[in-house]
Amino acid sequence: MPDRPPLTPLVDSLPATVPFVGPEAQERARGRPFRARLGANESGFGPSPTVVETMRAAAPEMWKYCDPESHDLKQALAAHLGTAVENIAIGEGIDGLLGLVVRQYVETGMPVVTSLGAYPTFNYHVAGFGGRLVTVPYEGDRENLEGLLEAARREKARIVYISNPDNPMGTWWEAHEIERFIAALPETTLLILDEAYGETAPASALPPLDTSRPNVLRMRTFSKAYGLAGLRCGYCIGEAVAIRAFDKVRNHFGITRMAQAAALSALADQQHLRFVVEAVSACRRRIADIAERNGLTSLPSATNFVTIDCGGDGAFAMRVLKALTERDVFVRKPMAPGLDRCIRVSAGPEAEIALFEAELSAALEKAREGQGR
Repeated sequence: MPDRPPLTPLVDSLPATVPFVGPEAQERARGRPFRARLGANESGFGPSPTVVETMRAAAPEMWKYCDPESHDLKQALAAHLGTAVENIAIGEGIDGLLGLVVRQYVETGMPVVTSLGAYPTFNYHVAGFGGRLVTVPYEGDRENLEGLLEAARREKARIVYISNPDNPMGTWWEAHEIERFIAALPETTLLILDEAYGETAPASALPPLDTSRPNVLRMRTFSKAYGLAGLRCGYCIGEAVAIRAFDKVRNHFGITRMAQAAALSALADQQHLRFVVEAVSACRRRIADIAERNGLTSLPSATNFVTIDCGGDGAFAMRVLKALTERDVFVRKPMAPGLDRCIRVSAGPEAEIALFEAELSAALEKAREGQGR
C-alpha cells in the first residue's frame, strides 16, 4: 500500500457513519420508491405558493454568489422576532448551526450533556470535535430536566442540549419549566435550546425571547412548518457577543442565494404558515385516531409528527417499521431503550396518511407473527 496523508487521530478513530439513513438511500437499496414518505418530519404540505414563485423568479440570478451576511434575511427575522439584528445568526439549517456551536465551545475530552435517544445529529458533531457525551435517560417520554441539570452541574459541562418540543417523542415542557432550568444552569454551561418545532407547539411552550443571557442559544428553522427542508436554512437567537462569535468559524457563503430568497418569502407569508400549522394539528389528530383504532396508543405531540407506542418492546416496534417499509410506507422510530417501543409518523398529505392507515393493520399482524421466533 502506498503512503498517504494521515488523518488526525480523532478523525481516524471515528466511524464513517451518518446520523440518518435517508429515504433515498433506502429506495435505492429496495429498487423502488416509497408510496408514503412519513418518516423524515418534512412538511408534506409544501412551501407557500408565493415562495415557489419567488424561487422561480430568482433562478436566473443563481450565477451570483449569495450575500455572505444574509443582510435582508437577518433584518426580516429581527423585525419578525422583535430582536436586534445583532442577536441573530443564520446557518445551514439547525444541523449546521449545531456543528458551529460545538466547534466554538468544545475541545477534546470536554463533557457535553444531552438526553439518551435525543436528536442524533448533535451527538455526531460532539464526536466530530472530540467532546465527551454524557447522556441522561428520558423520564415519562420527556427529556428529564432535573437529570440534565444535575449532570451539567456534576460534569461542569461545556454544553447541555435540549429540544423543546422534543424529537423523537413529540413531547414538550411548558415555558416556565424551561425558564426555571435556564435560571438554575451554571453560567459557564451553554444551553442549546432547539426549537425546530416551535411553530407547531402551543404558545405556552416557548419562553419569551431573552437575548441578555450569554449562555443560551435558541435555534429555529425554515425546514419544518415553512416547508423548506431541502434548502437548509435555520437561525440562532442569542446574546450579541455570543452571536458575533459565529462569524469566526461559519461558512460565509453557506446560505445560498436561493435559500435566502425563499426564506425571506416564507417569512412574509404568515397566512400559509397558519394554514400548515392547522393542517398539521388536524393530521396529528388523524394519526392518533388511526393508532387508537388499531389498538395502539399515541403520545400527545407538539411537533409535526406523532409518536405511536406499539405496545411491545423495541424488537416488536422494529418489526412494525420493517413491515410498513415492505408496504412502501416510510416511517422512523426512536432507538434508545425505553423509547424504542415506538414508531414515529410525520404529518402529511391525506393520500399518504390514508396509505399508512390502509397498511398499518397488516404490518401489525406481520409483526405479531414474528413475536414467537
